[in-house]
Amino acid sequence: MSDGSEIDGESQITLTRTIAANVSDVFSAWTDPALIEQWQADEAEFDAFEGGQYHFITYAEDEDEADHEVSGEVLQFVEDQRLVLSWVHKDEDDELIFVLDLMFKAVGEDATSITLTERGLPHADAQTRIFSMEAWSAALEQLAELME
Repeated sequence: MSDGSEIDGESQITLTRTIAANVSDVFSAWTDPALIEQWQADEAEFDAFEGGQYHFITYAEDEDEADHEVSGEVLQFVEDQRLVLSWVHKDEDDELIFVLDLMFKAVGEDATSITLTERGLPHADAQTRIFSMEAWSAALEQLAELME
């Protein structure tokens, strides 16, 4: 019998990465559409406040592929510290819904530790989890290249 307080390890992934840039710059890269479009999406809209909405589109490279679309709500917004988003990824067949929890921590003047936690049902099978972790690792790598 579980009281629901322990986290099911299968349903979340966590990555931590230190980026050689000021914390407010790194936070902006997640919340300013002009910056988001430089590393995460081809088109971005982002309401930078709690209760706001966001919408990212990445265009498919092949004609027979669908564009990659993500949207959701800003559940928590603490400037330069924390960002929690409902992450709804739509494709032809269904939608995947996650909660994306980002923690930002200044490590000195010019470095930021970012901890990304993705929580949601769809990580039940190992393949999906590995794919998700690799996708986020690659995204954080692109972010680091942009910022550093």
